[in-house]
Amino acid sequence: MAEALPRRPPDLRMLLLGGAAWGGALAARAIGWWVLPAALGVGLLAWPSARGRGRAAVRTTAGLVLVVAAVGAVATLRLEQVAHSPVADLAREGAAVRLVGTVRSDPRRAEGRFGDIVTVRLDVREVTGRGATYALAAPVLVLADEDWADVPLGATVTAAGRLSPADGGDLAAVLGARGPPEVVDDPDRWWDAAAAVRASVRAAVARRPDAQRSLVPALVDGDDAAVDDTLAADFRTTGLTHLLAVSGTNLTLVVGFLLVLARWCGVRGRWLYAVGALGIAGFVLLARTEPSVLRAAVMGTVALFAMGTEGRERGSRALGVAVLALLLVRPDLAASAGFTLSVLATAGILLLAPGWRDALARWLPRWVAEAIAVPAAAQLACTPVVAAISGQVSLVAVAANLAAAPVVGPATVLGLGGGLVGLVWESGGRLLGTLAGWCVGWLVVVATRGAALPSAALGWGTGAVALALLTLVVATIALVGPLLLRRRSTGLGCCALLVATVLVRLPTPGWPPDGWVLVACDVGQGDALVLNAGPHAAVVVDAGPEPALVDACLDRLEIETVPLVVLTHFHADHVDGLPGVLDGRTVGAVETTRLLDPPEGVAAVSDALDALDGAALAAVPAPYGATRRVGQVSFQVLWPPADSPTVGPGDGSTANEASVVLLVEVRGLRMLLTGDVEPEGQAALARALPGLRVDVLKVPHHGSRYQDEDWLLSLGARAALVSVGADNDYGHPAPETLAPLEAAGVRVLRTDLDGDLAVIVDGAGDGTGEGGGLSVATR
Repeated sequence: MAEALPRRPPDLRMLLLGGAAWGGALAARAIGWWVLPAALGVGLLAWPSARGRGRAAVRTTAGLVLVVAAVGAVATLRLEQVAHSPVADLAREGAAVRLVGTVRSDPRRAEGRFGDIVTVRLDVREVTGRGATYALAAPVLVLADEDWADVPLGATVTAAGRLSPADGGDLAAVLGARGPPEVVDDPDRWWDAAAAVRASVRAAVARRPDAQRSLVPALVDGDDAAVDDTLAADFRTTGLTHLLAVSGTNLTLVVGFLLVLARWCGVRGRWLYAVGALGIAGFVLLARTEPSVLRAAVMGTVALFAMGTEGRERGSRALGVAVLALLLVRPDLAASAGFTLSVLATAGILLLAPGWRDALARWLPRWVAEAIAVPAAAQLACTPVVAAISGQVSLVAVAANLAAAPVVGPATVLGLGGGLVGLVWESGGRLLGTLAGWCVGWLVVVATRGAALPSAALGWGTGAVALALLTLVVATIALVGPLLLRRRSTGLGCCALLVATVLVRLPTPGWPPDGWVLVACDVGQGDALVLNAGPHAAVVVDAGPEPALVDACLDRLEIETVPLVVLTHFHADHVDGLPGVLDGRTVGAVETTRLLDPPEGVAAVSDALDALDGAALAAVPAPYGATRRVGQVSFQVLWPPADSPTVGPGDGSTANEASVVLLVEVRGLRMLLTGDVEPEGQAALARALPGLRVDVLKVPHHGSRYQDEDWLLSLGARAALVSVGADNDYGHPAPETLAPLEAAGVRVLRTDLDGDLAVIVDGAGDGTGEGGGLSVATR
């Protein structure tokens, strides 16, 4: 028997250059043009050591310095161009303008302060404002109404509105559009063709169940607009989110299928490269030329390189070149979580998976070993970044990806086939769409059943220390994993340990902290507050935007009974998570604001309560003025008044002002929970309750800039909690809201930065807002 040759370690020089490009782009965002002397200084310091190691080290060092300087310069120049363009200058003045630009993204609906809005990205080439017209190239985000919902991608339009500054360095401004766009030039024919295929994919599955109808387009071309939030949360929990967005996997499947067809048709040699290039171009047009799609296309191309002979070697070189090229073209990708995850997943597959596969192949069939090693390596490499974004480590991701893998390829190819065939033969397209829907149905089962497991995901902090510890754990697993998996006994033992961990609910060490009275759950851009009503019991105030997030928070607090749920108002970021509160818990009553608006929020609450098995719960208005007690929680409804309106305009624009405001006392600690009440309501409360003092304030409306500052400061709170989502589009929390509180000595904590916030009392207060030992712990 021939002895296997030892595996040659991959050439990491191109990966080093890619890493240098990444570092240069990030450094440019932090220090601007200083990145150039910094790169030169590091190079001079490293030069003597490089010379001592030979010419190869000298060349590598010089290449690293050159790449850092080049990408840093490109990034700085782009940031300067965007920040100091005429559009940005007009935005700083809040000017009313007229723009001419090309639509670069499909219109997307999002929740705004006064109802739904439509967002569109424009590449502006001309702007008129303050009596002058400028020709330029600048990216602008448009916030508009339904008039923009059908604007075609690739069209050239004129738009009028008012500019405002944009957050981040990749946008010159934000345009609050007035009126509909005027299309002055239709999209090119290839955009029309791509739009026709996307529409045909949707039509092919139009008669399938809701989940299948929304997931097939998401899987084929990233069209995830119709995916239910609850289902999307289950996909996140099980590590399957990459299936809902355009990824390198999509491109690899589509282009790989085209290459197989081409070979079957007799295409050989360089013509196969032409087929592959056309497939990549067609995929990008179909999925849209947005940064995330271009990134996915490049990573998918790297995967295609890795599928050939000497795949590991060629793939690692291709990955380094891809990172370098992408950052030279789009240096802003360096700060993108999606880009980071794509690169790490690809690197994990190229560098870690072969060793894990070979270890498992000692006692498993090689195809089984590869099926396990590839998702495990990709998931492990991405774990620290996923934890930083979500505060969770998925424990079922590898198993879920293994279970999903057999149908991902067929679903993608059949879905695309349904769209293409449907252009010429509607019934044939619907047949292929039905087959794709059956495949996707299995994905739904995997995601929902996996997310329902007791310990599907482990809560993890997002602070620097927690993430550093997780990174160390990941590095240890990467090194030790092959040693453990090469033996049947230890390999099966690791699998058994993971299965047991998933099936048994794990306690969170040190959480909940002793003496907690209130926890503000980290549920993203929304509110979910938990008041300790006794052992395993709580009053829940608001439910956040997603069921899985509030459910996980309540699980961490070991809450089994919820005597009362109070929904302050019917906006989605406060009520859409209600099914997560109800799931597996005994709920006594649900109270809401008097104002039944917006209608979709009211319907969502009604649907969640109607879906309860064997329960007859109905939401009722919270009684104004009465002081009540639930367990150890004493509370009073301070707002809205008993004569406040019950019918709104139907668009949710008055819902914030009708938020239920609660004055709560637990173990002598007084807390004011304010929902999203607006300054007018705050002023009315100040007049009605002069001299009100509390220990803890839940800052209204996620820290919005619209506040009655005098009233907030008059409360004398020792701690202020801001429930807010990271990188939200609303500018929450506003610095002008937090700064006065901090200047007054109030300790301000935010869920986007600190995770779950637990208010702790270690002594009895005197009921005036001045007593009790108050502290706040974070998770």
